[in-house]
Amino acid sequence: MSFSNLGRFVNSSNNAYGLTLHPSRETLYAEMHSRPFQVLPSPAQVSYLAILLTPEQKQKEFDVFCALYEDFGQVPPLEDGVCFDVDFGEFRIRRDKHLEFTSYMVITKKEVPDGHFVDNPLSLLPKDWLAAIPGTVIAAFHVEIADARTQPEPDLFEVKGYFEEMRLVGSRPQNGDAQVWTTFRLHSDGCGRFLIYNKNMSDSQLGRMVQRVVEIETYRLFALLALPIARKYNPQLAQMDQQLAMMTARLADAKEELDEQALLTELINMAAWVEAARAQTTFRFSATNAYHDLVIKNLNELKEDEVSGHLTITEFMTRRLTPAVRTCKATGEHLENLSRRIDRVSDMMRTQVEMSIQSQNQSLLASMDRRSKIQLAMQHTVEGLSVAAISYYSIGLLKFLMQALYDRGVHFDKSLAMGIAVPVVVGGVWLATHQIHKRFLKLAKEKVNESDGS
Repeated sequence: MSFSNLGRFVNSSNNAYGLTLHPSRETLYAEMHSRPFQVLPSPAQVSYLAILLTPEQKQKEFDVFCALYEDFGQVPPLEDGVCFDVDFGEFRIRRDKHLEFTSYMVITKKEVPDGHFVDNPLSLLPKDWLAAIPGTVIAAFHVEIADARTQPEPDLFEVKGYFEEMRLVGSRPQNGDAQVWTTFRLHSDGCGRFLIYNKNMSDSQLGRMVQRVVEIETYRLFALLALPIARKYNPQLAQMDQQLAMMTARLADAKEELDEQALLTELINMAAWVEAARAQTTFRFSATNAYHDLVIKNLNELKEDEVSGHLTITEFMTRRLTPAVRTCKATGEHLENLSRRIDRVSDMMRTQVEMSIQSQNQSLLASMDRRSKIQLAMQHTVEGLSVAAISYYSIGLLKFLMQALYDRGVHFDKSLAMGIAVPVVVGGVWLATHQIHKRFLKLAKEKVNESDGS
């Protein structure tokens, strides 16, 4: 086949080389650029919201986001996407859609002359628009970025005033090119605060670092969502552990007489509770592990240096977040372990019940065997009585026959004839009854053999 004829097998409309491309190829390329890092100037203000949404609320949330375009005279997008970055003039807003939450980052470039956290970018948004956003807010905090390249950093006393005199957590990320202060607490406006001094970073480097700080705080909070659930279930799990241990001890005690039906009902109730708890917690505990991994990854990328006398962000996180995550993980494993133990105890109960049923069956079979022997003895007795009764009536009929013959003139000794007839009749009746009995036994054996063969 010549190369000129190959063209009819190739869809040349896909690209300039006439190659057939996978339909998802462009999507795969676009995925790597769906969440670009921010480029942030110094100074700048950032307000951040992470809103937990149910599947039913996601479409409404997108409709509310589109309404913001209309409020500022811009054309809203036709379809929802992973990331939108829109400049509304006085501020810029970035919306990121995640698996279970949507985040808003509102950015302004103005410098606040009256001090940090006096104002924030959320005040630039319409209040009725903020109130219309569905879902529940998990993370809400402000980030103030100050330029420390041409002016000295403020002293510690001044920085502490920006955080309402709360205990500070501080570090020098990116090998000392910036300084970050925070408290990981809620302040009087119900939001958290981060203060970042840019000492030697470009706008791109600063944007990447701020993005990591934002993700650390967001994923930290989402990772901790499972902690109240774990604390709720831990006392119940301990109680159920003790209950299952007592049940197992009762099964192991051969002297104790068990109410198997009650034990099975108790086991079924325990198994139902454990499966319901697993259904309610599996996603949350799995999400906690995933969020924790992302937090640790971002902490490693910060490359922090210590500020004398203060915990770094990494030290603070690993001191409190990691034990909380381990508690959630231990609770999930406890549920799985309890489920397996209940299964094993259920197997023991089923085995014991089956053994009890087999013992009852053996007793029943032995009882049936005794009854069969009694019935057989009674049958032999009845057969003997039957032979006697049939012989009696047969001899009576024979007597009438002899009397009729004698009356007709056939002379013979009636007493002698009757004496000879009695043993003959009795023997004949017994032989006939015995043959009938043997025939029925043979038929019964044939039926048993047929059923065994099938």
